[in-house]
Amino acid sequence: MNTTPQPDPRDRPARLTVGVVGAGRVGPALAASLQLAGHRPVAVSAVSDASRRRAGQMLPDVPVVPPADVLERSELVLLTVPDDALPGLVAGLADTGAVRPGQLLVHTSGRYGAKVLDPALRAGALPLALHPAMTFTGTPVDVQRLAGCSFGVTAPEELRLAAEALVIEMGGEPEWIAEENRPLYHAALALGANHLVTLVAQSLELLRAAGVGAPDRMLGPLLGAALDNALRSGDAALTGPVARGDAGTVAAHVAELRRHAPQTVAGYLAMARATADRALAHGLLKPELAEDLLGVLADGAAGTDGPESPDGTGETR
Repeated sequence: MNTTPQPDPRDRPARLTVGVVGAGRVGPALAASLQLAGHRPVAVSAVSDASRRRAGQMLPDVPVVPPADVLERSELVLLTVPDDALPGLVAGLADTGAVRPGQLLVHTSGRYGAKVLDPALRAGALPLALHPAMTFTGTPVDVQRLAGCSFGVTAPEELRLAAEALVIEMGGEPEWIAEENRPLYHAALALGANHLVTLVAQSLELLRAAGVGAPDRMLGPLLGAALDNALRSGDAALTGPVARGDAGTVAAHVAELRRHAPQTVAGYLAMARATADRALAHGLLKPELAEDLLGVLADGAAGTDGPESPDGTGETR
């Protein structure tokens, strides 16, 4: 074990004063993480009562001030506002002279690269796009989750090392994303993370409707294994009735969902069709079974439950 005394982070050179514009779930967590690395949060802007409470919890004793005052007090400014608000915010700060030459201006939007900061760049700021690929709760646990979290990094080449250094100081792993690839990068993350929450929530509701007393306990191991297998093996991890070509089972699913949870039918059909396409392309779904399966999915989209068996259950073979 290494027993050499470690230097206090506050004694490191080039420590920066940090400001946060937008005390949503992300900004205070990043500022708190930078504080652990020895930087000094000095100002935060917050409008709603919830954001003020969050700022007080995550950044105690840091004053809440207007955005222009945040920039005046800070060498490193985190712009952590919703994507749609970011361009207007940057333009407004630049137009009012709030941006100072040499100031590090960091936004955390996944959608945008560094070009959205061009108005501030023309005012002399140093633009960085650092997007943490993580879901945030707005509580101190977020700081712990940053350890090992990937960040999508976009910046001018001359600032690349500075951007990556900040990510590493927050405990993250920098991943360089080209400016033109930012929207695709963000779409990929939204597809995986945001839609996953919707799928899990729907599955929990359906299990409760089916009489399962502890649906979270039932789903936890199953979904954990499915995620692990998918990350390791990609499409080879596909299982279930769609990948097997069990058209009758899928027809029964559609019938039951239409009866008990009609709001889930469109999503089920869309994901089943995407799964069938991938399973077929990767040789998991036999072509001779795909025709019946795709027919069931088409019938489901048209509002029917597909072919029925003689007993009317919807099970066909």
